[in-house]
Amino acid sequence: MRVIDEQGKQMDVMSLAQALQKAAETKKDLVEVAPKAVPPVCKIIDFKKFKYQEAKKEQEEKKRSKRTELKEIRLGLFMAENDLNFRLNHAEKFLKEGHKVKISLRLKGREITKKDLGLNLINRAVEKIIPFGKVEVEPKFLGKQIELILTPLKVKGEKKEKNEEEKNEN
Repeated sequence: MRVIDEQGKQMDVMSLAQALQKAAETKKDLVEVAPKAVPPVCKIIDFKKFKYQEAKKEQEEKKRSKRTELKEIRLGLFMAENDLNFRLNHAEKFLKEGHKVKISLRLKGREITKKDLGLNLINRAVEKIIPFGKVEVEPKFLGKQIELILTPLKVKGEKKEKNEEEKNEN
């Protein structure tokens, strides 16, 4: 097997017993890095330290990955204009934060006969919120409910603006 030391320098091609002896001399562990290579590659390292560094890398990747959630805004067929605007402001805030927004309108009782009013309300809501997101799933009827899903727009200029502000402050 091919043996590599902690600095990444190739030591030699040797038998398993010799590699284990070298690892024991340096009080390190012998870890098989590439078992399918010909000959197999092993590295002499401190395995606990290696596992710790791998866990740190994984943690950093989790921090950097952006989690998007699906937030729901519920509307009523005969709601006041102020209530509609209040809920759409929340939807706008969610879209700016990078979350997807599901707008749903439940038709209760006899309201099911007024599907056209429901669609008009949904379309009015979309018109007000369209500058902040785009429609991913068109409005559709699911039983007694009308639903649509909006996704946030990708804003390319935000990073540039932040960088310019930081330069101006300095």
